[in-house]
Amino acid sequence: MTQCPPITVLLASPRGFCAGVDRAIQIVERAITKYGAPVYVRHEIVHNRHVVDRLKALGAVFVEELDDCPTDRPVVFSAHGVPKSVPAEAKGRKMLYLDATCPLVSKVHVEAERHHDAGREIVLIGHAGHPEVVGTMGQLPDGAVVLIETLDDVAAYQPQDPANVAFVTQTTLSVDDTAGIVAALRARFPAIAQPHKEDICYATTNRQEAVKTIAGRAEVLLVLGSANSSNSVRLAEVGLRSGARAYLIDDAQGLDFGWLDGTRVVGVTAGASAPEVLVQGVIDRLSERFEVTVEEIDAARETVTFKLPKVLARADDG
Repeated sequence: MTQCPPITVLLASPRGFCAGVDRAIQIVERAITKYGAPVYVRHEIVHNRHVVDRLKALGAVFVEELDDCPTDRPVVFSAHGVPKSVPAEAKGRKMLYLDATCPLVSKVHVEAERHHDAGREIVLIGHAGHPEVVGTMGQLPDGAVVLIETLDDVAAYQPQDPANVAFVTQTTLSVDDTAGIVAALRARFPAIAQPHKEDICYATTNRQEAVKTIAGRAEVLLVLGSANSSNSVRLAEVGLRSGARAYLIDDAQGLDFGWLDGTRVVGVTAGASAPEVLVQGVIDRLSERFEVTVEEIDAARETVTFKLPKVLARADDG
């Protein structure tokens, strides 16, 4: 019998579900329990195919717009947040709606409104078309927020009053990329108003730091997450910059053993919307070809939890 070659799996911690994702998924699950199926969800509740498919099986129906929802069934707004026009439309149609927007995204919405009320011109650092960016820009009138994606955008930006500018950011960006853009904005606009506390969320930051911790030792980094998940894509980018060959895969079936030829150490992590069962699936698949030793690397301890909407909270939630 041929002996399997040894491989060490460095398991990044923290990884996987963050508090905002956990809360959003619970909102859909409890809505189905309370109101029965179907419960409609505007946009993917979180950007992960496995999560979406599991919730579909429970009775969730995913749509892109409220027009696709009947008025007699509950609708959940995704964790990424929505423009103000969406709940206004739901109220106008007398729909029962549940807002699963991550509280840390809601914090950015509040900041943007505060700057707008103070008369500042607002810059949003983020990725065009991402639902979180659409939702944040949609908190304010058209034209009130200018999207900045690159250093070139910073150089081209021409506010009416350079002394009265503020910035906010998408919560799932690369910490390092964003730091460069923020530095360029501060260089051009020394008086620029900034968030009280960094907008990039704790979970995004922690998962990127965990990748940096293991990528120096790992030859290959496997990131569990869907291609439309901003924070998962950023993890793969961070791994590449940190010296590992990084691959973003949906699940164990996406693993190409050719990537691991001659590899002795492989890093494994998961984006904030990827369930832990996918991580175990990759370890199980590696065990088919290798003698696997798993080493968990703790980069940070997470204790954040977010309360559910009162209408869905149970007495045992405290």
